[in-house]
Amino acid sequence: MAVVELQSEDHRNLLDIIDKFRLAGITRFIDLPQIVVCGDQSAGKSSVLEAISGIRFPTKDNLCTRFATELVLRRDVKDNIKVSIIPGPDRDEEECERLSMFRYELASEDPDLSHIIEQAKQTMGISNAKVFSSDLLRVELQGPAQPHLTLVDLPGLFRAGNSEQSVEGAPMVRGMVREYMAKPRCIILAVVSAKSDFALQEVTSYSLELDPGGVRTLGLITKPDTLSKGSESEVAYIAMAQNQDVVFRLGWHVLKNRSFETRDVPSSVRDRQEAQFFENGAWASLDPSTVGIKSLRPRLSNILRDQILQNLPGLHADVSAGITDCEVRLSYLGETRTTVRDRRQYLHRVSWKFSTLLKASVDGAYSDQFFGRAHTRHGQQKRLRAVVQNCLDDFAESMRTKGHAQLIVEGDQADVVNDGEVISRTDYISYVSKLMRHSRGTELPGTFNPGIIGELFRDQCRPWRNLVVQTCHTIVQRVRFAMRAILEDVALSDNVDAISSFVNRAIDGLERDVETKADELLRPYLSGHPITYNHYLVSNVQRLQADRRRRVLQETVRSKFDPHYGSLSIDEQDISGLIGAIQEREEVDMGRYASQLAIDYMQAYYKVAMKNCIDDIAIHVIEAHLIRKLSLVFDHKVVEELDDFDLSRLASEKETAASDRAHNLEKLENFRKALRELEGLDKHYSLSNDIRAQGYRSNKGSNENSYVDGLSSHIGSR
Repeated sequence: MAVVELQSEDHRNLLDIIDKFRLAGITRFIDLPQIVVCGDQSAGKSSVLEAISGIRFPTKDNLCTRFATELVLRRDVKDNIKVSIIPGPDRDEEECERLSMFRYELASEDPDLSHIIEQAKQTMGISNAKVFSSDLLRVELQGPAQPHLTLVDLPGLFRAGNSEQSVEGAPMVRGMVREYMAKPRCIILAVVSAKSDFALQEVTSYSLELDPGGVRTLGLITKPDTLSKGSESEVAYIAMAQNQDVVFRLGWHVLKNRSFETRDVPSSVRDRQEAQFFENGAWASLDPSTVGIKSLRPRLSNILRDQILQNLPGLHADVSAGITDCEVRLSYLGETRTTVRDRRQYLHRVSWKFSTLLKASVDGAYSDQFFGRAHTRHGQQKRLRAVVQNCLDDFAESMRTKGHAQLIVEGDQADVVNDGEVISRTDYISYVSKLMRHSRGTELPGTFNPGIIGELFRDQCRPWRNLVVQTCHTIVQRVRFAMRAILEDVALSDNVDAISSFVNRAIDGLERDVETKADELLRPYLSGHPITYNHYLVSNVQRLQADRRRRVLQETVRSKFDPHYGSLSIDEQDISGLIGAIQEREEVDMGRYASQLAIDYMQAYYKVAMKNCIDDIAIHVIEAHLIRKLSLVFDHKVVEELDDFDLSRLASEKETAASDRAHNLEKLENFRKALRELEGLDKHYSLSNDIRAQGYRSNKGSNENSYVDGLSSHIGSR
């Protein structure tokens, strides 16, 4: 199977399609295969372009071009030269229309771009104030002698300024050149002048930096005739041309530029003089395919063809991905919202999506991708039911460990660690005894005024209010976060703040209801008298008393009998003594006995009341007055009742959204056009996949072009 010829219709179609993409502005969104001509100022780039195309480019050695130039060469039976301007991405619609009017056709006999370029500079608005332009000058040449080739010539790199160019422009040029060279689908034609030291030319350092493997770079040496014959410089540059010094996968090429004396000779004379130069002297040792303009044209054409073929699958994937991204974004933006009806419909859609995710979050159904991953903090905060459950668990633990104003401990537990005040039971009994003396009523000795239990309990549960307030506040804040996260997922970014503020005002009302209900539930505990019909009250009192009697008995036995003896025998006398010792420990002080009993009842009631309070806050405050009412804060009824002012405030479309929609519509149209063009190359694209599967892949060494060679062969056979 023969490799496709460079002038074939398939080859032209490939390049034409890429050119159509560029004209449609696709380069703003995806990287296209192209050859960019880069070099230092006075490296001879303009002479190179002239030699390739046969038309005159400005060749002022000390003046940098102020914009990029696209040179489009196509083989055709008729000669034709057209010049136009492609507006840059920073131009508005009016400027684009004005620049698009710049169109010229040149005579093919002796074309000269000098005066056209000056007019283009004026049209682009280039002046001392605007040194460089992002616009692209497009030069199209057709003719029987032209190859199928497209080049982008970039402004020359420079450091020093003069009367016609300011040194302040140098960083702009460097930025433009580096941006082009860094694109992974871009072939770098690095023009190096033999007249200057290789190491001092910026384009070489940029090539090595931005294409460190030398995979995308073709080096081009100009002005070899300026080197002294047999000099070290000539030897060094010949070695470089042989790809022995700085190694590029695409190798090197050498051109002889016009001299000042031969600047006006015809292109045929220029080409003949160049051929004679490379047939003599040390340069004759180079491979003929790497020297002269005659071999450079097909070499560049071949490289660009291979680059396009190699990137066809990637281009197809990028265009398809671009279409998907645009469709997703446009779907997200929705329809325009210029009327009241549009805005209400938009808010209804947002409300429905909001309610759906909120219900899932409250119900603990976290299957939607919105909830993310459970091990991430962001994902955890969206799972509202889990957040509420964990907060209430923490509240219950805080009530158990921090809910009492004083921790009453037995004598051997006085060193226990506690956040609040620690008091021994003995001291607390003394405190209660004094309190009871000043609270006596008509009760008999050994009993106590029932109000004393309420007084002790109210003093003991003082921390409850703060714990409840902190818990309610924490849960409400977590609800606000979850609501905001849902709105950010279902509403446009332009409207999220306004809708979130609206929803937060509704949550403010719920928070006030929560605070009111919490105060209502706490009031009987903090200011009323103890009430319970729970049998656990008596059980708790009996358990406390039984535990205390057990401790007394253990202490008495230890004091009466020596625990170090291996065996223990008890006679009647020992039993009598033991009973007497226990009787001696029974409380005979009726006031102290009543105090102990009151403390037992207070502690038993505290345990019952604390459990009830924890459940009441969870059920009647958090669940009933907050969680269950969340679905009402932004449901369809709320949207229906919004007046025109609120609709405008919550759903109006900002200028950024309108421009975003227009931008994505334009992108989508361009991407769809590009996809249709690519689908016209299905035979190339399908073949490229077949060849990849068969192992045609770019490798180092002699197999580096096996993929594209194989693909070209298949194209030729078709």
